[in-house]
Amino acid sequence: MSYGYIYVAQIAMGANMNQTLKAIKEAESYPGPSLIIGYAPCEMHSIKGGMTNCQAEMKKAVECGYWNNFRYDPRLAAQGKNPFQLDSKAPTASYQDFIMGEARYSALTRSFPERAKELFAKAEETAADRYAYLTKLAEK
Repeated sequence: MSYGYIYVAQIAMGANMNQTLKAIKEAESYPGPSLIIGYAPCEMHSIKGGMTNCQAEMKKAVECGYWNNFRYDPRLAAQGKNPFQLDSKAPTASYQDFIMGEARYSALTRSFPERAKELFAKAEETAADRYAYLTKLAEK
């Protein structure tokens, strides 16, 4: 996005199918380079309930602020509009509950409980800062 001439989108299909389809359509129609970054849980995430809950996990990631959906379309600047569009709403779910739902994170609480608590708090703070930054980009 800092280059100003590349279409960029961040998506999570399970969180918002319409946003995902819109991003793919916009990226395909863009007459230059396009980049779509998709949140895609895998087996290594060790989601509680297994990979059959993949779509629900994407939704949880967006609802707690772990992942944000947005689109950056340089064509909008030529129309006098902000090319950055934040498609995620402010987090409404527990960040801590989300990360504890994945064994890759919850395992740390068993091995190093104090360190885990410290790292999880920092991660939640970083996610809140990232959302605040994205909100400012969307207001320009």
